[in-house]
Amino acid sequence: MDSNIPAQYDSVTEKLAVLKAEGKEKTVTYLQLFTNELQYQTKLSYSRTYGLLDNDNK
Repeated sequence: MDSNIPAQYDSVTEKLAVLKAEGKEKTVTYLQLFTNELQYQTKLSYSRTYGLLDNDNK
C-alpha cells in the first residue's frame, strides 16, 4: 500500500475544512477534494480490512 495515503487524506480533510469555513461547499474545487477524500477513505478502509495498515492509523 502507498504509505502516503494517510498523509494525503489528512491534507485533503484540512483543505475541505478551510473551504467549508469560507462557505465554498458548492465550488468545483470543494467537490473534487470531497471525491478525493471519499476515495482515500475507501482505500484506508480496505487496507485496514486486509491487514495492510495498522488500525491505529486513521
